Amino acid sequence: MNPPSPENSQMPKDTANPKSNWWQKWKTSQRNKIIAGIITLIPVVLTIYFIKLVISFFDRIVSPVLDPLIGFHLPGLGLIVALIVIYLLGLFITNFIGKSLILLIEKWLNYIPIVRTIYNTSKQVMNALSFSKVGFEKTVIVEYPRKNTWAIGFLTGEVSDYNGKRFLSIFLPTTPNPTSGWILFFPEDEVYSSDMNIEQGLKAIISAGAILPPKLNLRSTDKVNFSEKNDSQIKQ
Repeated sequence: MNPPSPENSQMPKDTANPKSNWWQKWKTSQRNKIIAGIITLIPVVLTIYFIKLVISFFDRIVSPVLDPLIGFHLPGLGLIVALIVIYLLGLFITNFIGKSLILLIEKWLNYIPIVRTIYNTSKQVMNALSFSKVGFEKTVIVEYPRKNTWAIGFLTGEVSDYNGKRFLSIFLPTTPNPTSGWILFFPEDEVYSSDMNIEQGLKAIISAGAILPPKLNLRSTDKVNFSEKNDSQIKQ
């Protein structure tokens, strides 16, 4: 048997098929479109499902009382009643009598060990998520957990050591659940301001970094400064 000539040995074994390449590109394009449609549809379906659950939950509470009075079942009536009750409750606790009553109830709850822990913890979390004065004050950037690695955090306050050095307390939330995380104390000159407000910072964390501004300030001139303001204010 004659050995193959050098010319034949250097020829490619397979020649690209234009029709095959076109078919592969078409399949990839259709697959990407289907995936994009699913990604768009899932949040809508989950939102509708959640709204349906909420309406059904309140209907089950209110319907046994209201249905006999009006003579028929009205879907969504429970949600309407719940919103009215929540509004009236908020209206009540924002006046002097309501605030005094809430303080009295909280005082009683503090005498019950397990209930006290659950109530105080949930209250602090809700205060933080509602961005009140005792919650998050600003979205910041810190160098963590190592050099040249940056993390999104939320400024919650400040503290000084016995030598007078100022530290900022930073809450570093977990992804995608920002209600858990770590409290770390950074020197004031190691905490950087961010262009993101608190809502944008939470979106970045919940989306695992998928929703971010195109640029973030990481310059030393953008460090948070507490030196000329009180505990709840920031000078940039």
